[in-house]
Amino acid sequence: MKVALTGNPNSGKTTLFNAITGEIAHVGNWAGVTIEKKEGEIKKSLNKQAVQITAVDLPGAYSMSPFTSEENITSGFVKNENPDVIINIVDATNLSRSLFFTTQLLELGIPVVVALNKSDLTKKKGTTIDIKQLSKQLGCPVVETIATKGSNNGLEELISTACEVSDNGQRAPFDSTGVDMTDKKSVEASDKKRYEFVKEIVLKVEDRKVSSNTQTKQDAADRILAHKWLGIPIFAVVMWAVFSISQTHLGPLLADTFVGWIDMLYAGVEGLLGEGVSPVLSSILLDGIIGGVGAVVGFLPLIMVLFFLLALLEDCGYMARVAVVMDRFFKKVGLSGKSIIPMVIGTGCAIPGVMATRTIKNERQRRTTAMLTPFMPCGAKLPVIALFAGAFFNDAAWVGTTMYFVGIAIIILGALVVQRITGEKHARSFFIMELPEYRFPSIKRATISMLSRGKAFVVKAGTIILLCNAAVQIMQTFNWQFQVVAEGAENTSILASIASPFALLLVPLGFGTWQLAAAAITGFIAKENVVGTLAVVYGITNFIDTEELALVADGSNVASVMGLTSVAALAYLMFNLFTPPCFAAIGAMNSEMEDKKWLWSGIAFQFGMGYTVAFITYQLGTLITTGALGNGFAAGLIVVAAMIAYVVHLMKKGEKKAEAELALSA
Repeated sequence: MKVALTGNPNSGKTTLFNAITGEIAHVGNWAGVTIEKKEGEIKKSLNKQAVQITAVDLPGAYSMSPFTSEENITSGFVKNENPDVIINIVDATNLSRSLFFTTQLLELGIPVVVALNKSDLTKKKGTTIDIKQLSKQLGCPVVETIATKGSNNGLEELISTACEVSDNGQRAPFDSTGVDMTDKKSVEASDKKRYEFVKEIVLKVEDRKVSSNTQTKQDAADRILAHKWLGIPIFAVVMWAVFSISQTHLGPLLADTFVGWIDMLYAGVEGLLGEGVSPVLSSILLDGIIGGVGAVVGFLPLIMVLFFLLALLEDCGYMARVAVVMDRFFKKVGLSGKSIIPMVIGTGCAIPGVMATRTIKNERQRRTTAMLTPFMPCGAKLPVIALFAGAFFNDAAWVGTTMYFVGIAIIILGALVVQRITGEKHARSFFIMELPEYRFPSIKRATISMLSRGKAFVVKAGTIILLCNAAVQIMQTFNWQFQVVAEGAENTSILASIASPFALLLVPLGFGTWQLAAAAITGFIAKENVVGTLAVVYGITNFIDTEELALVADGSNVASVMGLTSVAALAYLMFNLFTPPCFAAIGAMNSEMEDKKWLWSGIAFQFGMGYTVAFITYQLGTLITTGALGNGFAAGLIVVAAMIAYVVHLMKKGEKKAEAELALSA
């Protein structure tokens, strides 16, 4: 027996699904999209009929009309997969909004059971709902449920009722057959009649003691937290607290413990191998695999704490308010208010930031956000910023601050470019979000969310980092004859021979040496690698702590060894920050975009943007400081001009497409 769980967003559907399946579900993605798919067996304690019952948690939807990817999935599954029963989770605190979707489900002929969820909240507000009358009006069973309670929650009755009606037919109290779905006016007229029908039902069954015209404590809180001006500084303070706890206090404390275990493992394995072991095996096993595990484990506690705190903010209803506050700014450049959340998360780590874009319903906005989020300097880029600020700019605070402002500027510019290329410059952006009621967050739900996201981080990031770290370690340690590179002969390594051709492309940017090219290449594995690689290839480990990734001596010594001007150093810093992120983040982009064309276009845009920003910084900075242009200006100008010309061509093509679509719709 297959049961489909449907309902509006924020109706408590997923909470109810977790409650009836014991929170043990098969999790994957619906075919062709990034939206999560969950299936699970009903708990035996609730299944008194002793038959196998599989519950499918469908994405939240407001209508059976497939306006969004979530609604398309829900509509397609219910219509094509023929579930035995539909359990429609209805928010008892907002009956009029929920029943519109219910009346559409009742027209499908599949038995429906309404789970009147959050019934405890209606009672607290003094609102009563006549269950028998509601069941009579809808023509289907109605069961009161409280999914957040562990007992006396109505779930056993819900499952029992679903089993009882599984072989029954289903009549529709509102019939919309005969409506031409291709005729916009006909559909709108039918929807108006449906709303009136739902309104009449609500008037018959609901006795609301609290007038909706009276300002509640929830409304008073929204006047502050969702205020168009106050909302922004409040959000800044909240996120500062989140990052302070996860990245400065609790997160590093846990990370130090985990890394200590890895160090013990490293020392133990090193002792077992002894001194006579092959250097190839030793390098791959110790520095590649175990060192790679240490890199992942070092990040994981920070990410897990961050996920946990963000889950608490989501559960209490605050993050929905943030999206509303930011929408009026972001929609001007073709993004959604929800785009701010991935970008904020991305300042900690780009991987979870990109993964957070799945909450954005609009496909183009979701993909654009996933492409632009890595431009925000993440925690892995901070050691690079700190190194160059200390070595070339005497630890000037403006260096790090400037990098964040440049990142924001690139995101705004990139969003405008993508908007024009995709032909959506004239598209009207509607932002509709159901604001959930404020409530005390659940530690249990936040923990489950943290573990689920943490697992995804380990699978997506861990495997890629492990493999890449092992490969880089081999290339840095050996030459093409697989002989260990002698000290002072680093230019004979595999890495040096690979990096040298790329160095030619970097001459117009002010850093055309194989050492700097090699560090940039290893930065695509993990941005922290830039600092460690520079220390190794320049032989300045006495100036840079390769474990702490920090300067331990006068920065001017490092600057003199590298031989870069301050302008070239700034250009190199920007190149590393604003070209594509680490491979793990690119893997997350691939997962969330679900489209290879978008993925490769995004990577190309990131390369082009990083190259262009570095070129302008070096050449313009050199002109200002010396009165002459830098080396390779002509060649670099040709490359940059060609990239800009191609982007302009795509933008014009997109505008023509948009104008043609406007003409057809006129």
